[in-house]
Amino acid sequence: MAEAPLTLRDLNRATLARQMLLGRERVKPLRAIERLVGLQAQWPKPPHVGLWSRALGFEREDLLGLLNRREAVRATMMRGTIHVVSAKDYVALRPALQPMLARNLLAVLRERAKGIDVDEVAAITRTCLAEGPRTFERIRDALAKVHPAADHRAMGYIARLSVPLVQVPAAGEGWGFPAAPQFGLAEDWLGEKLSGPDGPEDLVLRYLAAFGPATAGDVQTWSGLQGVKETLEGLRPKLVVLRDERKREAFDLPKAPRPRPDAVAPPVFLPEFDNIVLAHSDRRRFVADRHRKRVYLPGLRVAATFLVDGFVAGTWGVARKKDAATITVEPFEPLGKKSQQELAAEADGLVRFVEPGARTYDVRFARPRAN
Repeated sequence: MAEAPLTLRDLNRATLARQMLLGRERVKPLRAIERLVGLQAQWPKPPHVGLWSRALGFEREDLLGLLNRREAVRATMMRGTIHVVSAKDYVALRPALQPMLARNLLAVLRERAKGIDVDEVAAITRTCLAEGPRTFERIRDALAKVHPAADHRAMGYIARLSVPLVQVPAAGEGWGFPAAPQFGLAEDWLGEKLSGPDGPEDLVLRYLAAFGPATAGDVQTWSGLQGVKETLEGLRPKLVVLRDERKREAFDLPKAPRPRPDAVAPPVFLPEFDNIVLAHSDRRRFVADRHRKRVYLPGLRVAATFLVDGFVAGTWGVARKKDAATITVEPFEPLGKKSQQELAAEADGLVRFVEPGARTYDVRFARPRAN
């Protein structure tokens, strides 16, 4: 056991280091995606912004190329949410998530799932997609033809979580995918059988490498898995066991980076749904309690944020009007002069990345408003 408990800043800096947020790193985008165990991708743009903030010299075409070459995929993964992950990780990690996905669909649908044969829905979905990718509207139509009186949307949700599917990138889409993308069978798209272990051990170790040190609750929050305590108990001989200020056990890999709490953390812009603000049960690692309502929004949305000294200090957004693009930075509290200057430089690069076709660019700082 550690002699001194891990402070909030200890945990903050350790995760920042693993997330490549103590400074952009010279790393290939595919390697970055694997180090992060994927990036949240409910919307097409956020993974691009997440990589821009982490990988030195990242360009939009880098991720588009990986998706088009099928080296990376956009698919349902942890917690039943959409991620961009490497094809290698999808094949290796997706089987361990299937029991969680099966539980989730029943928990979400509840009464709506009664009378629906999950195996039959999966079989119809596979038949529909056997000849190639289809939109989900087409998949629901195929389900409706077999069961016209059933809840078609419920069957569609079952199909999403019970059949390994990937979203197919579309030519001409700036961020890779249209609002209604086509879906394909993962094994057909990748030309490879899903071969990872059914057990969660590898997934838990990957999580610790990317987000640790972490409690069992943290692992469960990120993954959606059950039985995490038992998994960590089995892995205990391979791990370092620390304690946080609440005296909870925090597990970690022996050689994982744990920088000093005073390590310099530069200002960083993060996209909507970034895993950094979603991957721990104790959100204080990055988001102060007083700011939670401005980060975690109604409708399960998560704001695009920026970090100052390693913690979420505000939100941002880009607006385009004809040939003019403006990024508005909205701090939660007044910023120091140095922080504002550093944020302005980052914001200028970000608005040019997000809107490369604009002719003029502007960085605007909004006045802090009361919570």
